[in-house]
Amino acid sequence: MFKPSQPMMARLRLTTKQVNGGYYKGNRTGAMGYFAKNGSYVIDWKKVRTFVVPDNLGEFKLTPFVTQRMSPTKSKYTRDMEKDSKLITVERAFGGKDYLDMWASDNGQEVLEQERLEQDTPRH
Repeated sequence: MFKPSQPMMARLRLTTKQVNGGYYKGNRTGAMGYFAKNGSYVIDWKKVRTFVVPDNLGEFKLTPFVTQRMSPTKSKYTRDMEKDSKLITVERAFGGKDYLDMWASDNGQEVLEQERLEQDTPRH
């Protein structure tokens, strides 16, 4: 296997795992100010990000994500329970059997091939 030479290693970027506790990369957002001589942090308001709100926000046409006029989507994963001698339908989580059923319906050809191989293989 090839390894980079010593001069080439000097040109590669350091990672946080190669350096003891003093190497902090951050998340590249930049400083919003500076540290004063007394140790306090002074915010430079020219560097602070601001977001412009549209004029007439109440009449603004765009809304986030989903319309409020849409009724909630019903889950197809439900189970029946008996409560106070009444049969009620309750939503349930997506389970392992549901995943296998979905996989089998999406990969029908592969399922048929696997069943054929299992039938051809003699069992001891």
